Amino acid sequence: MRVAVISDIHANLHALEAVLAAIDADAPGELWCLGDLVGYGPKPNECCALVQTRATVCLAGNHDLAVRGTIDLAEFSGDAGEAAGWTKTVLTDQSQRFLDGLEPQGEASGVALYHGSARDPVWEYVLSDEAATATFVLTEEQLVLVGHSHAALQVSLRDSVLEGGLAPGGTELELGGARRLLNPGSVGQPRDGDPRAAYLVLDLDRQRASFRRVEYDIERTQAEIRDAGLPELLAERLALGQ
Repeated sequence: MRVAVISDIHANLHALEAVLAAIDADAPGELWCLGDLVGYGPKPNECCALVQTRATVCLAGNHDLAVRGTIDLAEFSGDAGEAAGWTKTVLTDQSQRFLDGLEPQGEASGVALYHGSARDPVWEYVLSDEAATATFVLTEEQLVLVGHSHAALQVSLRDSVLEGGLAPGGTELELGGARRLLNPGSVGQPRDGDPRAAYLVLDLDRQRASFRRVEYDIERTQAEIRDAGLPELLAERLALGQ
């Protein structure tokens, strides 16, 4: 089975549409989403509707949980808090119902899925050896997928040796012979230095993973952020991949 994996869309409709078009050209059997459909960006309802229609499996991210009311908005500060508060004011009942049904962790086809990590599915960023090791210790699956950090990542655990790091677009991996922890990167707000929208394609039968990036109309999203009255930094950072 072939699966496309997306995460951290953050209400960036044009990035999501570009990724879905690229995925459609590749025709995987399923689409998995690791959460944070909303927050930061200007099109939360449109992104929720697309993911609800397309995803076989979808998790909740910390921004989704805040906007739906599970997490207190006081947990967010600065631009994140302002954007979350704005999102609550525009969220439709349909989007609310969809987000209400999501959880921050799950499992599909023998793969462990977390928005954050196995130790803290909501908040922890897997960006250190210690955090990656903790998730491996707390799981048994050969393959673990995480989101949340907005950085495409590949980490392997083989004979108690941890290896890996960032996974730029075009990275191809053989999954056999080691346990793997992968982050597809962010669709809507990459923070690994590459502003292109990120996603991951898995071939679970052939045990291969392919990290992909796709161009999208960043200026259009920036204009929509400004039109919505959201913080200027949220527009500026899209062009930087930070």
